Amino acid sequence: MSKCTVTRGEVDLSKYEKVDGVWRELGLAAPARRALVDHKILKVSDLKKFSLEEIADFHGIGPNALKALKRVYNSK
Repeated sequence: MSKCTVTRGEVDLSKYEKVDGVWRELGLAAPARRALVDHKILKVSDLKKFSLEEIADFHGIGPNALKALKRVYNSK
């Protein structure tokens, strides 16, 4: 049996679809989008509430997501 709460159907994915648009447009994968939403990072300006090191430690943020977020983070 999977340990993943998403795979087991324990996560309401519709709550993410309503608020992850900016991250979807950036091309982030679903786990990264969920990680940002779970930490109340709903728009680009919210990124500054966390350091890149903190964001890198979020479950679901992989190397590709971090690379994209660094570009956005550094452009502000």
